[in-house]
Amino acid sequence: MTQEPTARALSDEALSDLLSRQQFGTLATTKRSGHPHLTTMVYSWDPDARLVRFSTTADRIKVAHLRRDPRAALHVQGPDVWSFAVAEGTAEVSDVTAAPGDAVGRELLAMLPESARPQDEEAWLARQVEERRVVVRLKAERLYGTAIDF
Repeated sequence: MTQEPTARALSDEALSDLLSRQQFGTLATTKRSGHPHLTTMVYSWDPDARLVRFSTTADRIKVAHLRRDPRAALHVQGPDVWSFAVAEGTAEVSDVTAAPGDAVGRELLAMLPESARPQDEEAWLARQVEERRVVVRLKAERLYGTAIDF
């Protein structure tokens, strides 16, 4: 008799590692109706602070959702379809970056992987101001996820 594969809970360390290895995830916010709103996002994970950061523009609906109800979750697929991690917690939305090189602009720049850093940082920072960029910071109060081993 063969045993069917079963899901196993991932440890906090394995979940944090999975979040560190990926760069795309699905952000879940709550619409006014109570229904979920899902958006695919590029993110950066700070394991020491247990903080997920996203760059977006101030006019996006997810920003309005988070300002009204800061509860959110990020779902990240593992290296295969049989594993995932979720970072669940409370989000805050930064002020709009208002001047090239201000604190929000510098935070946005710091979120970029080294390989994606712009050659002309000043032009990049000015573009963030033009786009009315903000940083969404999701403080992970709970990590959970599973893997199925075959």
